[in-house]
Amino acid sequence: MIKKLLLLVLISFVSVNIQSQEKGKDAAKDYTENVLTIDSTINSLYAVISGEKGKKRDWTLFKFLFHPDGKLITSGKNNERAFQIRYMKPDDYVKSSGKWIVDNGFIEKEIHRTVDAFGNMAHVFSTFESFHSKTDEEPFMRGINSIQLLNDGKRWWIINVFWDNENRRNPIPRNYLPK
Repeated sequence: MIKKLLLLVLISFVSVNIQSQEKGKDAAKDYTENVLTIDSTINSLYAVISGEKGKKRDWTLFKFLFHPDGKLITSGKNNERAFQIRYMKPDDYVKSSGKWIVDNGFIEKEIHRTVDAFGNMAHVFSTFESFHSKTDEEPFMRGINSIQLLNDGKRWWIINVFWDNENRRNPIPRNYLPK
């Protein structure tokens, strides 16, 4: 009888221990370090969307970088050649671009940055180059991300990322390129 009771206690202990380890794996990651400074926030933005073909992205971190009302804004011409902008929440960006960047590989590298800050707000002009793989010698795209940030006293939040891509009619100005 005592052996059965000890065996039952041991089985219960092992079961509870396994369950708590599994819950620990599912516990939310602490991304606080990613948003303590402007630099860590911008670096995290580039790091989270970048990766080789087939590499999963941490979309939870991506969404964590943005203020609840934060937006991503892209610009360009539509099929009728009219200029337009498109507003996206982080979830919209993941739905529209997430699969493509994983399937094709997408590495976005910042090559130049200017920062203007006042009080609890900051504006970052971040020039980027995009590659499909780290082994690519030439980028397939370049442009500038205009990133607005807010510090609420605890962390930096991305309010907006508004970008435009370079083309032959719209080259990146020298003052936004590495010296």
